[in-house]
Formats: sequence, C-alpha cells, structure tokens
Amino acid sequence: MIRHRRKLVALAALAVSGIALGACAYNEALGRSQFLIVDNASMIQQSNAAWAEAVRTQNVTTTGAQVDRIRRVGSKLVQAARLDNRTWDYAVFTNTSPNAFVLPSGQIGVTTGLLSLVQNDDQLAAVIGHEIAHVVANHAAERSSSQAVTSIGLQLGQRIAGDYGQAVGAYGGLAAQYGVLLPYSRRDELEADRLGVDYVQAAGWRPSQSVALWRLMAAQRQTATPQFASTHPSDATRITALEQYIASRGWS
Repeated sequence: MIRHRRKLVALAALAVSGIALGACAYNEALGRSQFLIVDNASMIQQSNAAWAEAVRTQNVTTTGAQVDRIRRVGSKLVQAARLDNRTWDYAVFTNTSPNAFVLPSGQIGVTTGLLSLVQNDDQLAAVIGHEIAHVVANHAAERSSSQAVTSIGLQLGQRIAGDYGQAVGAYGGLAAQYGVLLPYSRRDELEADRLGVDYVQAAGWRPSQSVALWRLMAAQRQTATPQFASTHPSDATRITALEQYIASRGWS
C-alpha cells in the first residue's frame, strides 16, 4: 500500500513537472529562463484594481511637488528600462516606513518615509530603479507561477495519498516556505538590485548612491531577521553584491 501511494505521489509530481517544463521562457534582461504560467499582461487588470483601491482608501497624494519629483525621476528610469510604451501614474503614500513599489500595470508609489530618508535624487532613483527592475524581470509573475504549481502539487499529493499525503503536504509546505520559494525571492531581490543599477546609470544618476542608500536603510532598521528565514537578502549581502557589480562595470 505504501509503495502504491508513493507511486501515485510520484506520478502527481511528474504531472506538475510537465507543466513546469512546458512554461519556460527566456528573459534576456536576466540572462536566464523563467517558469511562467502567469505573465505581466494577465496581471494588469488585478494591478489596476489594486492601485485604484489603494488610492481610494489610503492617505495618498497624486499632485504637488513631491509627486512631481517622483515623476521626474521615474520617467527617466522607465525610459531607461524601455517601459515607456504605456502611461505611468505616480503617487506619494503617507507612511513613515521607507518604501516604494511599482505595479506591472504602470503605477509607481513612494512613501513619505522614503522621501525623508533619501539624501538626493540618485538614491531615490536607486529605489525606483530597483522596483522597475522587478517588472522587467517578471518577478511577480514568476513567483505567482511558482506558488500556483506548488499549491497544485501539494493538493494532488494530498488527494492521491490520503493520510500519507497530508504528511507530505505538511512537509511540502515547510519546504515551499523555507527551501524553495524564499531563496528564489532573495535571488529576485539581488537581480533587481543589479538591473536597477543599470537603469540608474543609463538615466544619468550615480550608481554608487545605490550602496549609500542601502547603508542608510541598514542604519535605520530597528530589528534584523535572520537571512535564511527572510524574503530579502541581508543588508550586508546586498551591499557587498552591489559594490562588486558596480566595480565590475567600471562605475564609480
């Protein structure tokens, strides 16, 4: 019986593997293939709805000097990333946490906390360039695709194998959380750092300010999460990686 159940679980795994093999696409910006059953185009409607809801329900400014600053910086980075084939919206969110985000549907949001932290437009460009890089890299679509297949595989295993499958599902959930999905997310962050620096340089700002920015971010953090259980690389890891990448490109 156990051998039979294991065989069925293996068949389920092969089915999921078949989906994965059939959905690989090469991303030239990253220089690697990605697993995509979801793409940025299919996420546009969802992203537009999320932006509209955020603007409606949160303390948001869409006009004024701060928004004009973000638009000025963001527009150059969008052009450098070759994403200027769509209309972009910009907004400032009243929030003390230094943060920014870019949606695949063409929206850039920056918090007042970030605007207070950055010391110049070069550092602001480093943040926005990093977020734009996630769009170019299809990271949101790639992560959604991985989560979808992980969920499918765990459900198949549980349905096929009964009680044994529940144990597989519980173990698989931990593996997905700490062994598969989170390392991919840390990789995504480092990829976005590198691409973002490329856009900063192409748009005319100083790549070295990306390192200065992350030193500021590291200094203002109140707590530190162990890297093995974090969706982001440690500050020290990404600072070192940025320094090495900028040096390899001959940028100061």
